[in-house]
Amino acid sequence: MYRKKEFEKRYLLIIVIILIAILLVVLSVALKKDRNLSIPEKIVKDSGTFIVNVISSPLNFVKEKLRENKEKNDIYNKYKELKQKQQKINSIEAENNNLKSEVKKLKNTLELNTILSDKVYKNATIVNRNIDYWYDEVTIDKGKKNGIKKDMAVINNDGLVGKITTVSNYYSTVKLLANENMSDKISVKIKIGNEYAYGLISKYNAKNNSYTVDGISENLKISKGSEVVTTGMGDIFPSGLLVGYVTKVTTDNFDLSKVAVVESSVDFNNLDYVSVLKRKDK
Repeated sequence: MYRKKEFEKRYLLIIVIILIAILLVVLSVALKKDRNLSIPEKIVKDSGTFIVNVISSPLNFVKEKLRENKEKNDIYNKYKELKQKQQKINSIEAENNNLKSEVKKLKNTLELNTILSDKVYKNATIVNRNIDYWYDEVTIDKGKKNGIKKDMAVINNDGLVGKITTVSNYYSTVKLLANENMSDKISVKIKIGNEYAYGLISKYNAKNNSYTVDGISENLKISKGSEVVTTGMGDIFPSGLLVGYVTKVTTDNFDLSKVAVVESSVDFNNLDYVSVLKRKDK
């Protein structure tokens, strides 16, 4: 109760001070400007002006802070708007780059179809790939209903990808050439001028994306960068499918035959579209 009365007294005192200040201001304004002021008038005018300044200074300070705060809020809102626009632009740019990449791959596939005019092919899209077995196999969206059969060769614009191992009505599994457990040794030939040196792919090294080709018995000098293609032997892969390029040549442990390291022409980390291939006579 006592605090309430004390608060009411303070509130009343503030009102009285404000009224006095207003009165002094009115009196100071009412004084004529073209006459000399008496001492009491000067005191009244100076006192009124001082009180008005004392009262208006905090109000002006608060007003300025409110103005600054509003400007900061406006700037922050514009910043958020620009940031959202930038994020949208980045998203559109990423989507655009992805579409460009897909268009390029599709163009490469169309070019490949022209090159393979002497063979029967079926274009397909990779729809599934197990992260735990990344270099082992992929699933494509073509199956028995599309004429796909087991052991058909699978390629892309860069070269040999693998072969079909299992087929359902609408999907097929492709065993990649990068599979380190590839049981069938693939017969390949290394082009040396107008001649060829023959060998077998024995394993794949994912670290440097390369194959080991051993059993090369021909006494021919194999140069770095020599082209390696399939021979067509084994009745699985047609002849002439690009496998990669020679990067290194050594001899086996018995110094009887040569061993070549062949960098794959296919980037197995970036597979999206492939073509399933077979000979026309099949």
